[in-house]
Amino acid sequence: MRAFSYHRAATPAAAIAAAGSTTAYVAGGTTLIDLVKLDVLRPARLIDVNGAGSAAITARADGGLRVGALVRNSDLARHPLVREKYPVLAEAILSGASPQLRNMATTGGNLMQRTRCTYYRDGISPCNKREPGSGCAAWEGIHRSHAVLGGSEACIATHPSDMCVALAALAATISLQGRAGRRTLPFDAFHLLPGATPEKEHALLPGELITAVTLPAPAKGERSWYLKLRDRESYEFALASAAVVLRLQGRRIASCRIALGGVGTKPWRAHEAEAVLTGAVPAEALFRHAAEAALQSARPRPGNAFKVELARRVLVRVLALLVEGQPSVRQI
Repeated sequence: MRAFSYHRAATPAAAIAAAGSTTAYVAGGTTLIDLVKLDVLRPARLIDVNGAGSAAITARADGGLRVGALVRNSDLARHPLVREKYPVLAEAILSGASPQLRNMATTGGNLMQRTRCTYYRDGISPCNKREPGSGCAAWEGIHRSHAVLGGSEACIATHPSDMCVALAALAATISLQGRAGRRTLPFDAFHLLPGATPEKEHALLPGELITAVTLPAPAKGERSWYLKLRDRESYEFALASAAVVLRLQGRRIASCRIALGGVGTKPWRAHEAEAVLTGAVPAEALFRHAAEAALQSARPRPGNAFKVELARRVLVRVLALLVEGQPSVRQI
């Protein structure tokens, strides 16, 4: 049992002022508290931010949507504007975790979700993310669930979030507040590749707090969807998933944004596939070509090489579904 202090902040400014090098923010706590119990994370102080931010979903004048960092995942997935205008996001959230966890987990917390790599979480195996310089046990170990995109010899841990894959495809922006003031980041710039420093997972500055996520207004005729493949239907992380936002104009694909999950060390934006598809006439051969482009930089290990083909197939399937007609969001 490790002692820590607890502080409840009333405003973002108060939370930031109370933050230090050995503190951690907590909202839903669905990842943080697990890791504290496992003795993987050892904060000296927890700062409860549940009363220090927004839990509102607000329509913007430009047609977009502002989502407060404290909006619970269940509330976000059920919101009428999300289901109508951003079905990729609703379906991604409903594909993740369990109803109990979705009722607790927050939008900001989901962005900070930590990997489910067993070597990171066991507290004893070599893990550069947990103990820099100790090595990566997954590299030569059991790595079936690990990443094939964006990894390095220092780390091949997969980013676990479903919601973040959808946000990457939606080209969301993240609002931050810290000691230096307020700023915004494109979603794709928030999560970092491991490289030689896998312990640095995000672009937050010390003490900085996520305050909101903004979704851009969908273009007229835009379609979107999220499809996830996993070992079992209920409460399981993705082996491969794809979020696609696509707009047709006449017989051609006018624009598209693609993100992959379950295969990358961060929510993986597939720019190469987008370039193949944009301006082209939809066809199965085109979809396969785009899927090949999306996985061209994959570096699988022996135990997870199957993910390359699996990710190709899930992307081809989503593209076909969107061209044929947008599916409906599941009922909850």
